Amino acid sequence: MATNSSKRVLITGASGLLGRAVLEAFIAAGWHSTGLAFSRADRHPNLVKADLCDPVAMEKLIDDLKPNVIVHCAAERSPDAVDQKPAETFQLNVQSTQHLSQCAKNVGAFLLYISTDYVFDGNAPPYTEDATPHPINKYGESKLAGEEAAVSVYPDAVILRVPVLYGPVEKLSESAVTVLFEKLLEGPTGKPAVMSHYERRYPTHVADIAKALVLLATLKLQGEEIRGVYHWSGKDCLTKYEMVQHMSKIFGLPMDHVVADATKPTSGAARPYDAALSCSRLEKLGAPTPMSFADGISSVLSPFARKA
Repeated sequence: MATNSSKRVLITGASGLLGRAVLEAFIAAGWHSTGLAFSRADRHPNLVKADLCDPVAMEKLIDDLKPNVIVHCAAERSPDAVDQKPAETFQLNVQSTQHLSQCAKNVGAFLLYISTDYVFDGNAPPYTEDATPHPINKYGESKLAGEEAAVSVYPDAVILRVPVLYGPVEKLSESAVTVLFEKLLEGPTGKPAVMSHYERRYPTHVADIAKALVLLATLKLQGEEIRGVYHWSGKDCLTKYEMVQHMSKIFGLPMDHVVADATKPTSGAARPYDAALSCSRLEKLGAPTPMSFADGISSVLSPFARKA
């Protein structure tokens, strides 16, 4: 599709799970699209190598590109990794967000910041867009601080909160959802594979998030009043054990060796029990209904099932 030079988007973290889908969606919609990556900038012709934590370089890059829209996908998103790397997380999730917001404001670009359902404690779902955040782990705290940093610099920015994501992966460990498939592929090994059947999750395909972002950006450029907090999420409420059940049924793989654990986990970073997101603001804008988990995970895992 031919690009429209008046529609220019810059996407951070564009070599990652979500960023790849966002880059492809904007390209497909005819936007002049540039993705930023740090270690994998050679993966796509539209990628540019950049270090988000280098404020001088970022300021020059954004001033040169002068995007209409900036989608900030880059983040440290693993709660357990955040616990181990608090200083690096603060630099990426908060400080770089604050500086990127200032750069966006300087060039008049519309800023879309990707946040998480982990800004909520999970005790009183569903959470509306104006619900008061109360994170229970350092990852949620860092993303909430990122939200606050963005809005403090750029009050017209959009915050898009999303739950656990999955989509086309380069390896199963790239998503907290697809990594579960490894236990099915391993089969019985003599030792039961214990799977959490406690926290409720709403796995969401990255393509659905990308469509929502293109919609928000397009409406903004058309003059619509698009600002503040939005939520977008898949509709299926599933524990990790239930996700594996879906995978087992779809691919005909035995799961006799997978054992459900309905107790509250005691290791690793705390997770919300049920941080269901109310998505009314985006639904009113006409965002397309997210795909079902069964449909989405079938296409995502098929290449790995064929290799098994």
